[in-house]
Amino acid sequence: MNTLANYNFAGHRAVVRVDFNVPLDKDLHITDDTRIRAATPTIQKILNDGGSVVLLSHLGRPKGGYEKKYSLESLRQRLQQEYGREVIWGGDVLSDEALAASQALQPGQVLLLDNVRFHPEEEAGNEAFAQRLARLGDVYVNDAFGAAHRRHASTAVMAQYFAPENRVGGYLLQGELDNAQKVLENPIRPFTAIMGGAKISDKILIIEQLLDKVDNLLIGGGMAYTFAVAEGGTVGSSLLEADKVELAKSLIEKAKAKGVNLVLPGDSLIANKFANDADVDVASNLSIPTGWMGLDLGPDAREQFAGIIQDSKTILWNGPMGVFEMSNFSLGTEYVARAIAEATEAGAYSLIGGGDSAAAVQQLGYGDRVSYISTGGGALLEFMEGKELPGVKALG
Repeated sequence: MNTLANYNFAGHRAVVRVDFNVPLDKDLHITDDTRIRAATPTIQKILNDGGSVVLLSHLGRPKGGYEKKYSLESLRQRLQQEYGREVIWGGDVLSDEALAASQALQPGQVLLLDNVRFHPEEEAGNEAFAQRLARLGDVYVNDAFGAAHRRHASTAVMAQYFAPENRVGGYLLQGELDNAQKVLENPIRPFTAIMGGAKISDKILIIEQLLDKVDNLLIGGGMAYTFAVAEGGTVGSSLLEADKVELAKSLIEKAKAKGVNLVLPGDSLIANKFANDADVDVASNLSIPTGWMGLDLGPDAREQFAGIIQDSKTILWNGPMGVFEMSNFSLGTEYVARAIAEATEAGAYSLIGGGDSAAAVQQLGYGDRVSYISTGGGALLEFMEGKELPGVKALG
């Protein structure tokens, strides 16, 4: 893969696929600009070389056609502030105006085009659509790691319309791959992975991969209750994938056979309804009463997880430990985030695996106290599962 470090953009128009899929409030104000800031080093490198930039991104899930709430025009003011220069608005990616604006770009100028997903051909990976996008520049730069696992027109297909030497991976994309490989290939031990979230079915492949690599595997979140049933427990009305109980049993057995310390929560904070104002109690994970549901790690599990994390030298975290968006069930996630931050400050390497984990670390104020926060939850998981990412393959 060609990298930015060995490419001079002087006199070139770079079409840069970024991931500006940022959260917006009802007034279309950005509530978290992490993804915008993450792409800035790549943009600045191109501009500093004397190149110009055409920005392509998706935002949200439009239903096919223009929707104001998903228009990238609402990001323009923030981007101008970020780059310290005017960002030209080019409108629809297929318009004659967009093509003319791209062809008129001078060195140091930035052009922002509208949401590529306003065209269904984007997600379909349509080749004719990709070829039209490729007319916008003479160099293709992919810095959208969060969408690199999708074979969409702008993330993978359009690369083929540029010469191999003019397909380049951005700093963010390169950093994501380097950090993931550091964890997978050269971990300093003990290596601890913390897996949370709702369902085992979402994490089967990554868990199986990690069983060949980690010393400790901590299981939290909703999927812990399927493991509890696999151990013979009763979990009340907690989240349960009944059809995955046998799979959970097999994963427990595989961990034993490989000498991996697979740790399940001993206790849970339980509630009598799925609400922040529910009645709350503590119960063993193996005996949650009928009518009650586990919504967070219990006090013993919080301390146990934190202790293992603090003794670790390499840490991977993907998925919250409970329903952390409800304040009364956020303590388990907060304990894990704090323990990771403390371990990192004591010399451990920590990789936070995007999605809800990244949001939690940022919201809890630990973002600058961990080693690396991935911008791509799904892409990172697929890469760690050993899958080839179409957006990376296309740069080869």
